[in-house]
Amino acid sequence: MVNLMHRRLSAKLSFLAAFSGAVFLCSSASARSEGATDQGAYIAVTSDCVACHTAPGGKPFAGGLALKTPLGTMYSTNITPSTTFGIGDYTEADFSRAVRKGIRKDGNNLYPAMPYTAYSKMTDRDLHDLYVYFMKSVRPVESTPPKTSLPFPMNIRSSMMFWNILFRNDRLFQPDLSRSEEWNRGAYLVQGPAHCGTCHTPRGFLMQEKPSESLGGASLGSWYAPNITSDKISGIGSWSPENIKTYLKSGHIDGLAQAAGGMGEAVEHSFQHFTNDDLQAVATYLASVKPVRDPEDGNTSRFTLGRAISSADRVRGDQPIRSEDNSNMTGAELFMGNCASCHNFKAEGSRDGYYPSLWHNSVTGASNADNLIATILFGVDRHVSGVEAFMPGFGGRKSDAAQLNDEEIAKLTKYVLDTYGRPQVSVSGAEVKLIREGGAKSPLLALTRFGMAGSMTIITLACIYGVFRRIRA
Repeated sequence: MVNLMHRRLSAKLSFLAAFSGAVFLCSSASARSEGATDQGAYIAVTSDCVACHTAPGGKPFAGGLALKTPLGTMYSTNITPSTTFGIGDYTEADFSRAVRKGIRKDGNNLYPAMPYTAYSKMTDRDLHDLYVYFMKSVRPVESTPPKTSLPFPMNIRSSMMFWNILFRNDRLFQPDLSRSEEWNRGAYLVQGPAHCGTCHTPRGFLMQEKPSESLGGASLGSWYAPNITSDKISGIGSWSPENIKTYLKSGHIDGLAQAAGGMGEAVEHSFQHFTNDDLQAVATYLASVKPVRDPEDGNTSRFTLGRAISSADRVRGDQPIRSEDNSNMTGAELFMGNCASCHNFKAEGSRDGYYPSLWHNSVTGASNADNLIATILFGVDRHVSGVEAFMPGFGGRKSDAAQLNDEEIAKLTKYVLDTYGRPQVSVSGAEVKLIREGGAKSPLLALTRFGMAGSMTIITLACIYGVFRRIRA
């Protein structure tokens, strides 16, 4: 539901500097010798709290990050122990109710951009340790972030009561006694703290997760969270457990996938700091989840499409690539002028793997072009183990001479898909514009307004009819 993007390095480094390496080496459920505070810090990492509650350039957990959703822009709240602006006056019961049920201390409802439907599965011990950590180790920040102001009628928070009745989960995680301890630990992390389904599960009309398609892939505004089920075509069923661990730890697997957007941030803030046992548990669980197949994928995995083809051959003998007027450039010219210097004119990537191959690549092989468009528009900026993975965005600003417009990015995207990926996927300038602006809006907003207007019309007509009958009587 939420597009978690555009967080900046300053917030990330300030968060990481707040903890010693020992925090991230705490054991999982089987060993809690470091105490509630250290264990709470690890739980905050597994839950990726800092990613949403830290604005670009802001202080950790002080809120203010703009979260673009299909219903409008929401701003994360201050969750430092400030008694004026944060959660400093929350009791542990207040804290638990907010995290698990989405209800603030003042009784108002949180929007499910806060993934309380997943956090509701967290154990009492984990919630206690998390509370102790926030109250005793996080520095209070005395500032208030911008307030969320969604368009009518979604700005009426009380409407969330009805959504919660229909869709909120009120059960703690239930272990499967027929499975191993490792599998259950992975299931707990994926379903609970790491809230993987919040991003990777398709949503219904009322923005609820579809349990029958759990982890089957979902739109996140500008980005698309891909299928991570065990299906060998649409999902990651062809990956080994070591592949999964490597990807979560580094955000990169040569010849398979690279993390960007929200997933790049999840790797940077959260998954790279998981213990090896927890990474193994997540890999074990994901390898077992029910496969979900996307009919558009046919019988070809997104990880196997494409081959090395020289883009230079497409432009050799043509006019030189122009820097001032790109309006008549072909896709091959745009590729050679903007991409080949890093990804090679055959799209093989760099020899050291820093710049990935564009064939046998999950983004170019997908049946959905959103992530390729978003990568070209916004670029990649991922920091893992002190190493930066960087690609500049070509969307730029309107005043930026290096900016590619929507039609040019559509042309470039289609060329890359046709040449190195899945050629059946269509791309238009209108689609690029939509991704640039944050993705499609939910039809629920318009329908709700229409429904309310219709209801008011019916009530008004009924009142007029009643008055008319009385007059006649």
